Amino acid sequence: MKKVAVIMGSDSDLPVVKGAITRLKQFDVPFEVHVMSAHRTPAAAEAFAKSAEEQGFGVIIAAAGKAAHLGGVLAAYTTLPVIGLPIKSSFMDGLDSLLSIVQMPTGIPVATVGVGAADNAGILAVQMLAINDAELSAKLRAYKQKMADEVMAKDAKIQNETFE
Repeated sequence: MKKVAVIMGSDSDLPVVKGAITRLKQFDVPFEVHVMSAHRTPAAAEAFAKSAEEQGFGVIIAAAGKAAHLGGVLAAYTTLPVIGLPIKSSFMDGLDSLLSIVQMPTGIPVATVGVGAADNAGILAVQMLAINDAELSAKLRAYKQKMADEVMAKDAKIQNETFE
């Protein structure tokens, strides 16, 4: 199975990124976590992205705040799918990060989840890997069925409510 790279622009992003790590573990997807900066270590980010596929990665999650260029820099140097995870910053509650990631130039796409939506970044990475992995796809179907069952159970409980 291919691995997922979880790259953070700063170690201060780890509390948010843990949501993606939890989801990857839930689906038994191998991963590595690294800190790289698009601005402070651009050569390291370039080298990582250029070699990611040969290192066995299938997807890259790039978590960054403020200018949030990490996902775009990584995407510029690889053909692997890159998922941008905007991190809430002190400016504009993360809207600046979201817009920096989602507004990529033609030819350098970065799939983008919501601000701080690490769980969705992890699940999206699993879905991408599941395209060519029947076992992983079955795990995703079971996960989604469990979510649906939980909603239906909540609905049944509400239907029994008298609302007095």
